[in-house]
Amino acid sequence: MQFLKAQDVAAAGTDASSSDSTRTADRRKFFSRAAAATAGAAALGVPMVSRAQTVSFRFQSTWPAKDIFHEYANDFAKKVNDMAGNRLKIEVLPSGAVVRAFDLLDAVAKGTLDGGHGVVAYWYGKNSAVALWGSGPAFGMNANQVLAWHYYGGGKEILDEIYRSLNLQVQSFLYGPMPTQPLGWFKKPITRPEDLKGTKFRTVGLAVDIFTDLGMAVNPLPGGEIVPALDRGLIDGAEFNNATSDRLLGFPDVVKNCMLQSFHQSGEQFEVLFNKPKYDTLPQELKSVIDYAVQAASADMSWKAEHRYSQDYIELRTKDKVNFFKTPDSVLRAQLASWDNVLAKKSGENAFFKRVLDSQRAFAERVCRWNFDTNVDFRMAFNHYFGRPAAAPAKKA
Repeated sequence: MQFLKAQDVAAAGTDASSSDSTRTADRRKFFSRAAAATAGAAALGVPMVSRAQTVSFRFQSTWPAKDIFHEYANDFAKKVNDMAGNRLKIEVLPSGAVVRAFDLLDAVAKGTLDGGHGVVAYWYGKNSAVALWGSGPAFGMNANQVLAWHYYGGGKEILDEIYRSLNLQVQSFLYGPMPTQPLGWFKKPITRPEDLKGTKFRTVGLAVDIFTDLGMAVNPLPGGEIVPALDRGLIDGAEFNNATSDRLLGFPDVVKNCMLQSFHQSGEQFEVLFNKPKYDTLPQELKSVIDYAVQAASADMSWKAEHRYSQDYIELRTKDKVNFFKTPDSVLRAQLASWDNVLAKKSGENAFFKRVLDSQRAFAERVCRWNFDTNVDFRMAFNHYFGRPAAAPAKKA
């Protein structure tokens, strides 16, 4: 009230009518300012919320629409869309909708697409070092440990540097540890390393180099082209990834022999790509939504894979009459020997390749030792309850 008294003093010497009008106006100004100040103070205690119009991202996966991998891509998009409300929306198209699978990286970098879903091994032709995120035994690391190395052992920084060196304007997120992939589908079971020689075979990434070193003629086809090539006799054998994908893509319709267990791709994961200029325009809250959606999708994919792959493994054995064989140890040892040859050659040609290897080796020596020393072999418990070897194929080749 002191403020009003001061105004009364200032108004002295005027007529009563004028004084009343002045005091009334001053009171209105005072209460208007007070209300505005109160609202401003309240706003300071509430987090800022983006109310911009919906930002839409057009994605494409590198997978056929019927593959479970495309389902994983949609799962990731749904998590982002749900958490972002109406502020960000990702739409995912299947492979080939805009570009071929192996052209996705360039399409995202150039802005033809806003983003995509694939695997790093598909960019092997850009720089062979990127395939180290999926190909080979990774010094004994499983897929989840490779992701641990990526996020906590320096891998992410090297991958980002490789993309920058190639002038690719992309923001990369890796997630979704994949189980060990089968050696592949063959017209005849593989019983020894010599059986591989001369076989026309499909694989990707550095696995191309491994199998080439083993004497195979390798063709790196995208997922949707594998089964038609097998059916037409253009290739004699092929690998893709898992029981569910292989069943959905139609492998058991053209080949009835599948060799389980291999070192060629035993630690792979998925990659979500964003066009970096468009990603950089997002407010921090939406970047955080994407970051946490990646983490959530990684866990969800792992759980779904355990459920779906095991179901389809049974369906392949019973309904589709597929013969599963364990890859002989002699073939696995031959893979490791070929891997050593590939590493020696590529390390001498590519400085990034050697940097990735040195980083992985240092991380693997510590993490794998801890893992093998700490975690129990669950095969013993499985055999105790079910009375037969766990996860062993029905036959030996």
